[in-house]
Formats: sequence, C-alpha cells, structure tokens
Amino acid sequence: MAKTSKKSDKSVAGLDFLLDPAAHEPHGLCLVAGSEAFLKREVLGAMRRQVGGGDADFAWSAFEGDRAEWRDVADAISSMSLFGGGPPAALVEDADKFVSTYRDALEKFAERPGRGVLVLELSKSIGNTRLGKMAAEHGLVIRCSAPDRGAELTAFVRSAKKWLSQRAIKEHGAKIAPSALDAVFERLPTSLGVLDQEIARLALLAASDGGGKPVIDDALVEEHVGGWRVRTAWEMIDAVADGRAADALRQLDRLLMAGEQPIGVFAQLSSTLRKFADATAVIERAEREGRRPNLREAVEGASFPRFKTADAERQLRQIGRVRAKQLHRRLLESDLALKGHNSPPARARIELERLVVSLSSHAAPSRPS
Repeated sequence: MAKTSKKSDKSVAGLDFLLDPAAHEPHGLCLVAGSEAFLKREVLGAMRRQVGGGDADFAWSAFEGDRAEWRDVADAISSMSLFGGGPPAALVEDADKFVSTYRDALEKFAERPGRGVLVLELSKSIGNTRLGKMAAEHGLVIRCSAPDRGAELTAFVRSAKKWLSQRAIKEHGAKIAPSALDAVFERLPTSLGVLDQEIARLALLAASDGGGKPVIDDALVEEHVGGWRVRTAWEMIDAVADGRAADALRQLDRLLMAGEQPIGVFAQLSSTLRKFADATAVIERAEREGRRPNLREAVEGASFPRFKTADAERQLRQIGRVRAKQLHRRLLESDLALKGHNSPPARARIELERLVVSLSSHAAPSRPS
C-alpha cells in the first residue's frame, strides 16, 4: 500500500509544482506534458534551477525533438558537467516524435536511470502508456494543461491565484489584493500567460502612480481591465512592433479617447520594447564569444513568453538591430519627457506618436545593398 501512495505522488499539476518545487524533486525520467505553453516554460525554468541545486546559471543540455538522437541524449545524461554542480541533465523540447522513435530506449532508462535526469517536453499526456506509467513510478510527471470544467478547473483557478499573487510580488514588484485578483480572473480568460501579462501591466500602472510599494487594488482593475481596452492595448503593441504605424496610431487614439493616461500606455509599451533591446544584447554577446547567434534563444533569453516567441522573432527582424540597440536610450528619453516637459496630455500624445512612428516599417534604416 505504501508503494502505491508513493507512485501517486510522482504525478503533479504544474501549478502545484511551482508552488512547492522542493516537494517534487526531478530525478530519472521527467515528463512535462500539456498544452499550456506559459506554464510549461515556468515549470521547466524551476526544474532547471532545482536540478542545479538552486544555481540560476546552471545549464542542462537542450535538444530539439525533431533532430535529437538517442546516442547524443544518452551521452549528455551520463557525462558530468564541467560547469557547476548537479547531476548530468538534459531537456528534449517538443519531444513527441522523439518518444515515438526511441520508446524502447526511454523505457530502459526510466527503469534504471542512474544519476542522470532526462526531461521530455510533450504537447500531450502519455500517462496511459507504459512509458508514462514508468515515469510516474520511477521519475516525475508534471501536468501542464488548463482544465475547462468541474472540480479540476476549480482547483486550477485556486492554485493559479495563489501562484500569480506570489509572482506579482517576486517578478513584477507589486502586491495584488485578493479581491482585485478575483476581478482580473472574472474579466479575462483562464490563460496563465494572458493573466500574467495583465498583472505585469497593472503593476506598471500602479508604480506610475508613485508613492510606496505598488499595490494593485480593485479600483485599478476596475479602471484598466476590461474587454476592448485590454485587447486594444495589446493589439497596439503588436502593431508598433510589426511596424504598422497607421494601425498602432488608430488604436492609441482609441485608448486615449477612452481615458487611458499616456504614462500608463507608455509603461505597457516600453516594457515590451525593452525586451527587443535585451534580445539584441543576447545576440551581440553570442557574437563576441564566437558563437553563432540563435534568434529563438535570444527572444527567450529576453523573457518573451513562450507562446509569443514566434511573433517576437518576426518583430525583432522588422525593428532591426540598429533601432533595437537604441531602444533603451530612446525609451529613457520618452520616459523623462512624459514626466517632464511633455507631461501635458497633448504633448504626451505627440511623444507617444513619435515613438510609434520611429519603429514603423517606413522608418527602418536602409540596408546596404
């Protein structure tokens, strides 16, 4: 009976893992499965830190599922790293095809893993298969899907609120009142990526009010979260990054006419644009170190949500290296202007419009032929 209880403990919901990683130590074969891309990204980040003994710089070997070969993965999980502590570990991303190809080898590893840790990221659960059951018995299975009904949805929402409340303080530097968080959930779809982005935006708005530590309260949610305003704000940011200045200016006009404050719009816009500057810095650092830059790694390293990486890659190409490198300075200038000589509404509007136009496709620097 004790053995059965131990088995059931090896399968855990993604949010429960994030709330208490220490209770679920990654070892042997670990499956991270489900359709919630944002949740999987956070789980994988927490697992990497845990495998590395809390070392934020610990790097496991990463493989693309469509290209990975078992001999290379097996070598990675049997060879001790030359950098830092922790057991030999590897991640296979988008591993559904990899599992189909190397199921026999994976089953053997799951039964006798040794010290190695192998993490497979899957688009759907394989819990009913022999490999899935072996991972639950000998390793760890983390479920990363959002239920859509019943008791499972109730439990998911309860855990999501607890985790997002903690994350608001740790990652976004703001406390969110429980009733305000309830209101956010009532107004937005139950998508962790969407909810986290909105809380990040609210934290920026709370910080722009000045005073002590930012607090997201009911009034802030009531004023800024709701229907078309939320959609329009994110659509405007996408239009800016895509270089579609005309669309972005129309959406900016709608937001300002509806009563949104320019400094609040700028806070949300600048938080995204800074990531493009950060991604460019990642690329240039790779070049200085003699490595071939990887655009996907650059945007992920700049903390773009996993479900936005494809869009971010396209948008970074549109912005271009020259403009992206200048973004930190350009955004600082706009921030100072909006808080200084361009703080009156009419001038603040012009400052935002200038920023939008400066990133348009028509304003892109000409490339040498």
